[in-house]
Amino acid sequence: MKNILIDTNIILDIALQRDPFFNVASVIFSLIDKKKIKGYITASSVTDIYYVLKKQVRNDIAKDFIADLIEVIDVINVDKNIIVEAILLKMKDFEDAIQVSAAKNNKIRIIVTRNKQDFHDSDLEVYTPEELVSMFS
Repeated sequence: MKNILIDTNIILDIALQRDPFFNVASVIFSLIDKKKIKGYITASSVTDIYYVLKKQVRNDIAKDFIADLIEVIDVINVDKNIIVEAILLKMKDFEDAIQVSAAKNNKIRIIVTRNKQDFHDSDLEVYTPEELVSMFS
C-alpha cells in the first residue's frame, strides 16, 4: 500500500463537490477505502480546509466534514522542526513547503495535487489526481 499525502485542494474538491474535479477526487477516496493507498493530510491542512469550508457552509457542517475526514485519512503533525525545514526549502509557497517537509519527516514520498508545478522544487513524486488514479486502473 502506497502512502500518499493529499493536497488541500483535493480535499476541498470533495467537501465542496467542485466540478469537474469531484469525480476523480472521489475515486482517490475509493482507493483509500479499498486499502490500495493510505491517505494523509497535514495538521495545517485541517485548519485551511476548515477556514475555506466555514466561509461556504455552516460551522457545524464544516466541523462534521473534518470529523468524517479524519476517520478515513491520517493527520500528520506540523511542529517547529517541520516549519524550520519548510523555511529552508525555499519553495515559493510556504504552505506547500510545510506539506513537503511534513511528508518527508513521515516517510511519505508521494503527493497528489492539482497544482503539480507548485511542488516541482520538492523531491517528492508528484501526481495529479488523474495520474494517481490511472496507476491503479
